[in-house]
Amino acid sequence: MGIYLNPGNENFRSMLKAPIYVDKTMMLKTLNDFIDRDNKYLCVSRPRRFGKTIASEMISAYYSKGCDSHDLFEKLKISKAEGYEDKLNKYNVIKIDLNSEYQNLRNKDKLITTLEADIAEELKDQFPGCDIRNDDSLARNILRVFTATSETFIILIDEYDVLVREQVPQALFDEFLSFLNGLFKSATLRPAISLAYLTGILPIVRDKIQSKLNNFREYTILNAGELTEYTGFTDDEVRDLCEGYGIDYEECRRWYDGYLVNGIELYNPESVVRSIEEKEFGSYWGQTSSYEVISDRIRANHAGIRDAVISMLAGESADVNVTQYLNTMNSFRTRDDAFTYLLHVGYLTYDRKEKTCHIPNSEVRQEWLNAIAVEPEYETTDKIVSASKELLKATLAGDEEAVARALDESHIHVTSNRSYNNEDALQSAIYLAYIYALNRYTVIKEMTTGKGFADVVFIPFVPDLPAMIIELKHNRCAESALDQIKEKKYFDSLKDYKGGLLFVGVNYDEKDKTHECRIERFTKE
Repeated sequence: MGIYLNPGNENFRSMLKAPIYVDKTMMLKTLNDFIDRDNKYLCVSRPRRFGKTIASEMISAYYSKGCDSHDLFEKLKISKAEGYEDKLNKYNVIKIDLNSEYQNLRNKDKLITTLEADIAEELKDQFPGCDIRNDDSLARNILRVFTATSETFIILIDEYDVLVREQVPQALFDEFLSFLNGLFKSATLRPAISLAYLTGILPIVRDKIQSKLNNFREYTILNAGELTEYTGFTDDEVRDLCEGYGIDYEECRRWYDGYLVNGIELYNPESVVRSIEEKEFGSYWGQTSSYEVISDRIRANHAGIRDAVISMLAGESADVNVTQYLNTMNSFRTRDDAFTYLLHVGYLTYDRKEKTCHIPNSEVRQEWLNAIAVEPEYETTDKIVSASKELLKATLAGDEEAVARALDESHIHVTSNRSYNNEDALQSAIYLAYIYALNRYTVIKEMTTGKGFADVVFIPFVPDLPAMIIELKHNRCAESALDQIKEKKYFDSLKDYKGGLLFVGVNYDEKDKTHECRIERFTKE
């Protein structure tokens, strides 16, 4: 058993002792299908705190010859899978946590040479007759072992992208590229590698690293393929946790759901676990980093980014082209680059069908609000957000004039003058003005109701609040909006709703650029 070569299973064993553990071991059955095949090179990227390290420790504990993990896996799902025993502790595993290696090394410029020399010492101990050389590359030393013994290796590199994120000196980066090239691009070494599993936050860098890793299959938060259900907690897993620990499932879903990947709903594992442990919903994921991740990207103010951010804060989606970003920390050329990066780090989520992005849940929305609160460019937006709480109070109190004034202010800042008068701008103004309501209501746009579609329906998920149906008119009058709600019986779809109900009619006068509001409390017969 070594530090790098054939490590033990102590780390995974301690993870299994955690009060809350979600069994993701069937991922190993999927990985078994890749072993010793042409497509045995995998790069798996996902946001921080989405289980990358626990997956790496699980993989190591399962395959490593340096331990006996029967007792760890015998009660887990993988033990029931066909072929479970065939690969259990049968491989030479080389496991590298590149982030720890980089952060803990005093002379960081010597990262690769130091790492290769340390692994060489362990290879000498386990393969004493194989002419292992401390001053040679890891690739060549692996080849010496394979040539002499026919022993193959599984290579696990956690946080493989740390040198990209840290923007290290070019000389070190070039040495890293040579390290990757030697391990994964050599046709001679290929038979000696049974599986390569790289994990990080960013996908493969497309301008430099890609040529070294273009034989890798990529699994990202945008498209995780057959590994999707192992990328985060699934809806079924969270539902079971909530039932088992007496946690409000719907509230948990509002806080931490929202990542829809390949048709599977995914939750942030860190936040779900913390909310159960703390018995309180809150922004736990945000405590592990900083909203400056968002600020740095929106501060660049690429064309169209401000309007898109405002739109997403209001609960809408923004178009995004995810194919151009080079996956580096210094190649942000457009709004699409900035948003694609924020998708990979988890501050946005992607709709593959519509090719749009949006803010996934309440927890992440709070991080966005924290970010814009300190950005001068978003000062007016922050004021609107702050005023939104008062707007909701005014609506619930039936203060029509206060509501109209708030919508005037929101409409001015939600879009440019060129599109000021279109219906999309009016809807965006409504959504942004009522952004605080997202803390109390589920907002449904263009909901099928009665004989048509209501523009916006607010259904409360906290007690003692009325539902609201908002109808918008353009160059008409607010009374006509109320009449339409009643004539088309938009309230029929809420006939099973037991609480109160408000009708809110809003008209926007294009000439005066003002709003008019009428509010009526609906009494069920």
